[in-house]
Amino acid sequence: MASFSTNSVPQSGEIKIILLMFAFLIVGGTLWYTHQLVQDLQAKERDIADLYAKSLEYLGSGRSQDGDYSFVLDHVVQKIDFPIISTDAHKEPLLPYTATTRNVDLDTTLSLEQQRLYLKELVEEMDATNQPIVVTYGNGIVLNYVHYGESKLIKRLRILPYVEFSVVALFILIGYISFSYIKKSEQSSIWVGMARETAHQLGTPISSMMGWTELLKHQVGASNPSVYETLRDMDNDLQRLQKIADRFSKIGSKPDLKDEHLNDVIEKVIQYFQRRIPQTGKRVTISLTTSAPVFCRINRELFEWVIENLIKNALDAMDGGEGRITISLVERTDDIVVDVTDTGRGIDPSLKKEVFRPGFSTKKRGWGLGLSLSQRIIESYHNGKLSLRESKPGVGTTFRIRLKK
Repeated sequence: MASFSTNSVPQSGEIKIILLMFAFLIVGGTLWYTHQLVQDLQAKERDIADLYAKSLEYLGSGRSQDGDYSFVLDHVVQKIDFPIISTDAHKEPLLPYTATTRNVDLDTTLSLEQQRLYLKELVEEMDATNQPIVVTYGNGIVLNYVHYGESKLIKRLRILPYVEFSVVALFILIGYISFSYIKKSEQSSIWVGMARETAHQLGTPISSMMGWTELLKHQVGASNPSVYETLRDMDNDLQRLQKIADRFSKIGSKPDLKDEHLNDVIEKVIQYFQRRIPQTGKRVTISLTTSAPVFCRINRELFEWVIENLIKNALDAMDGGEGRITISLVERTDDIVVDVTDTGRGIDPSLKKEVFRPGFSTKKRGWGLGLSLSQRIIESYHNGKLSLRESKPGVGTTFRIRLKK
């Protein structure tokens, strides 16, 4: 049984632990913040109750009749922690402004008219939140209006639901992204495990068969040319199998990228298929169109695998047994574009978003992994992009590979 690295798998467990800790931090932070607000409200209620008790005591003592208002100034006014503006019966700020306002950030360097306009704006804002208190005398004659705003405590209470909602939304977003990453990591580990296990299982019998064919070639020699030629063909197929096993063994490891002549790489893949297409009974031509030699840093074996998968899909799409596959290679300013176009049956528009999903296939045979694996090779190992550029039912399909220069 082959062993393979699963360094990425434990990270999913670590992410779950981090998310759980983050959830406890959110809950703990919310409870602490709420506890602080409750304490502030309790302190506020104690102050109000104490003020009420002292007011009753003051009124009951009869000291209010001697004109001593120091109690009101020392105990009532000092307890006010929210902005207050006093205005006349026409809601005009009273002079002097510094004496008729409380907890208002008033710039005394401004002119009296500028201060008045500023206070008028504050009055409108306060009245939009709280109904002003009317101060009357005698038979309902309005003397003043008392306009008041909200204390810092009330403002904190108002924003609390929005803060909690934002934190919860952020947590849900982080959780969604993290679990999506976990899912992809787990899928990736399965890909890597299957690929390396396949390479390991193929490696031993292929090596054994290559040794046997080499022994048979030495035994037959030139005495039987037809058998010798058959053994050479068998050896070529075994080398092909060995190449496939090597490709699987590269999945999950850091690819070795080298400067390669893309024209030559693609031409060799085309030649491989041109030798084997007649055996399938189909009459399909494959051609490469390009205007100049193109070089790019790629892993030759993995890139060949992608081109082979695209050509195989194109061949499977030739229902009538005849058609044309054209590979276009263009070097642009910032990237290199490889278009693989066929004249097959095309892809139904409703299925275009599914073609790269692992397991999706419109064919009766196969596991539906070719395009998904090809996309992974291009995007993860070559930092490029593989996409379905265009497809029309009954006309054909074009897949595009974009590689950064």
